[in-house]
Amino acid sequence: MSMVRESVFSGSWYPGSAGECEQQIKAFLSEGPEVGETTGLVGGIVPHAGWFFSGSIACNVIHALSRTGQPDVVVVFGMHMHPGSTPCIYTAGSWQTPFGELPIAAEIAGQLAEQFSFSVNQDADFFRDNTIELQCPFIKYFFGSAAFIPIGVPPSPFALQVGAAAVEIADKLGLNLMVLGSTDLTHYGPNYGFMDKGSGPAALDWVREENDQAVIDAMAAMQPEEVIKQGLGNRNACCSGAAAAAIAAGVKAGAQKGECLSYATSADKSPGSSFVGYVGMVF
Repeated sequence: MSMVRESVFSGSWYPGSAGECEQQIKAFLSEGPEVGETTGLVGGIVPHAGWFFSGSIACNVIHALSRTGQPDVVVVFGMHMHPGSTPCIYTAGSWQTPFGELPIAAEIAGQLAEQFSFSVNQDADFFRDNTIELQCPFIKYFFGSAAFIPIGVPPSPFALQVGAAAVEIADKLGLNLMVLGSTDLTHYGPNYGFMDKGSGPAALDWVREENDQAVIDAMAAMQPEEVIKQGLGNRNACCSGAAAAAIAAGVKAGAQKGECLSYATSADKSPGSSFVGYVGMVF
């Protein structure tokens, strides 16, 4: 029997039924940014908070990518990891979404697992992690026939190697690949133990205009090493390894620059002393 990773966050972080998800997606698209030329896009960066906070940003990134064509495989790099964390991957089965099962691209995933040291098909690695699951309904909705690969990567040179290798393997197999890096940005305030710039409007401005902007600039410049450096040094990307892996894959696929489609913080929806930054990018 094929392994099915059941959804954990449906009905809480995002709607639990196909009808409710579709209704929310249509609302997200109606409020999305104007997107220009989408020809040749190979990937993007998406946030992974609950849909109430950042679903619109992630939805509109994935929708923009869908306008460039239908991929055979979507690779999602994610998971909250430190530099010494064990990377993980699914190589078989499928993931459950409200729109139906999202099948694993077994051939590419299997070759990656042979080439690198992963924890393979361990539900415990993925069970409580939101970074990848929150993207799955969007992927299934916009890329209905595509397979996917969920990969957890640490913020280390390993992430860059895996990102590039995924593109190389897909090219050899003649498969069209799309990549996503799932990360939120600065987690600021007493809830996160990060208050270097005090509190109040000045602190929020610093996060928006300086701390988050620094890592966004690195993403736009397609500099994966700098993204990891920013995340570890300035605490402005909770999954900098995931973003770096996607960017490294994008560079391997020929992307030269990233474009920020939208940016927001949780304070825009729920003002408070603690807040998180979100960005949506395509490249």
